[in-house]
Amino acid sequence: MVKRPAIDNTQLMRRAEDLVNAASNRYRITVQVANRAQRRRYEEFDSIDDPKMKPVIRAVIEMSDELTQPEIIGE
Repeated sequence: MVKRPAIDNTQLMRRAEDLVNAASNRYRITVQVANRAQRRRYEEFDSIDDPKMKPVIRAVIEMSDELTQPEIIGE
């Protein structure tokens, strides 16, 4: 059985909270995270390179990085 590396839950929660606080609409940001995670899941379905991180966690991390680093191109 493959174990997933421990992800710092406090950092993940802080990033998710930052996303929600920065958004004008809580529902909309939740839907955007879900859509990105779903899109990532289907993109990675063919090439399973990094099965260690779930798509939702990866989407939260990417979107929070885009929030804190505006030079990253995002949605």
